[in-house]
Amino acid sequence: MSAEFLLGAASGIYWGDTIFYLVLFLVLVALIKHFAWGPVTSMMEKRAEKIASDIDNAEKSRVEAEKLADQRQAALKDSHVEASQIIDRAKTNGEQQKSKIIDGAHQEVTALKENAKQDIARERQDALESVKDDVAELSLAIASKVIVKNLKLEDQKALIDSYIEGLGKQNEVK
Repeated sequence: MSAEFLLGAASGIYWGDTIFYLVLFLVLVALIKHFAWGPVTSMMEKRAEKIASDIDNAEKSRVEAEKLADQRQAALKDSHVEASQIIDRAKTNGEQQKSKIIDGAHQEVTALKENAKQDIARERQDALESVKDDVAELSLAIASKVIVKNLKLEDQKALIDSYIEGLGKQNEVK
């Protein structure tokens, strides 16, 4: 056996060392598999799961952000529509109030005109009655003086003129 062993050594392969290295390698692989490979694989799986979870969360966040953006856009459009409706209502209300104010002013002007016409008619009637009373008094005064005195035409004119002057002064005092 030693010749074969030596023969193998002559060819440059030391089978004893090779087997020792092979056994040592297998023990080392078993130790690495038991102590390092499992934890490294577990750590890599956890890392892969975390990355997948982060990607899913990012996708969910992106979808939610798009939904929120769409909701904001819709709310903005609704607010624009609502603002235009409010402006339209305000314009309509303003026009209605303007019409009411103008109608009220026209009615008030008409009422004031009617009252003024009635006041003018009443004042005219009062003036006519006052003039009638004055003319009646004048006529009576002239008639009584004519009866008392038989006056000449010139005296009657002078008497009428003096009476009219007296009425003018009397009306000025009132």
